[in-house]
Amino acid sequence: MFGISFLIALMIYGSDSNQLKKPHIVLLIADDLGWNDVGFHGSNEIPTPNIDALAYNGVILNRHYTQNFCTPSRAALLTGKYPIRMGMQGLPFGNGHPVCLPPNEILLPQFLKKLGYVTRLIGKWHLGFYKKECTPTERGFDSFFGFYGGWVRYNDSVSKMGFSSGIDARNNFEPAGERFRGKYNTDVFTEEAVQVIRDHDITKPLFLDLSYAAVHAIWKDRLQVKNFEENEKKFAYIKDPNRRLFAGVLTALDNSVGEVIRVLDEKRMLNESIILFISDNGGETESGFFQNHASNWPLRGLKGFIFEGAVRGVAALWSPFTLHGFVLTNLMHLTDWLPTLLAAAGLVTRLWCSLSRGESSSSKLQLLFRVLSFRPK
Repeated sequence: MFGISFLIALMIYGSDSNQLKKPHIVLLIADDLGWNDVGFHGSNEIPTPNIDALAYNGVILNRHYTQNFCTPSRAALLTGKYPIRMGMQGLPFGNGHPVCLPPNEILLPQFLKKLGYVTRLIGKWHLGFYKKECTPTERGFDSFFGFYGGWVRYNDSVSKMGFSSGIDARNNFEPAGERFRGKYNTDVFTEEAVQVIRDHDITKPLFLDLSYAAVHAIWKDRLQVKNFEENEKKFAYIKDPNRRLFAGVLTALDNSVGEVIRVLDEKRMLNESIILFISDNGGETESGFFQNHASNWPLRGLKGFIFEGAVRGVAALWSPFTLHGFVLTNLMHLTDWLPTLLAAAGLVTRLWCSLSRGESSSSKLQLLFRVLSFRPK
């Protein structure tokens, strides 16, 4: 599980650490993306040039594991704990459920704020919002622009399931439905991310969590693309009409990844950044209410199951300080990212330097416990 920790230690401390600033950290999180939906896993059906460029020029994480649903995965990522320890295992939260990620849990953005980071969340939250203290800006994010629930329609940010229906769009605590009117939500999230980066004071480290709605399906309905006719022509070689829609949603996601990286470079932040691209779980292929017609081949199973198609996720890491063109096959899990990224941000520096020299597994566990016991004042 700690192979990536070793890699980050090399990345940060392989140079003169006294001269390095705290790196900007950018998380790009796809929703329900399948193993076989990206080019860097060998798929030649749907082009993903920007995601592939990130992977091929960085580190491909070939044994990166998630939970089998989005709520427990996001809880694991932000707390560094397995969801069952917080009552977050099992099915995702519904919009009307009076539950949330326990407020006593200290999240990754709270740790990073203590270390001087500006913290931004754009896109999906899905960790509960039934009371104010459960919402993102009460959990360590300086700002939030996106949706509280598990999914929204791509063209109007409406969430509808059973008897529950409404626009799920927020700018901090203010309604933001007008921002999505007549627009495609992947583009709206990209525009917000671009503005956040352009407005950022580069003397301070940035933590940007850009958590897309794509490529999540719409409840009991077909996926939505920006231009249906154009999409049909572009992907006419794909026989399954639902898979053609998926291709359009994925293309918009890939374009967004390219635009975010371009603006980081324009702002001269790219060469001081760690960029992590992951999916929160595997694709929901052709089963259930949220079938998005993703492909997890050759892995068995799909979102919600216990097989690798659900929990062995797409993941790639890029930074100018990492190895390039490297495939990492060490086991790792979403829970590894909190201590890893805190180490990259400068916490427990000496311990992570010792990791790079090959300490025993017991030392690694001691390091993890010490990181998780850190509490911001």
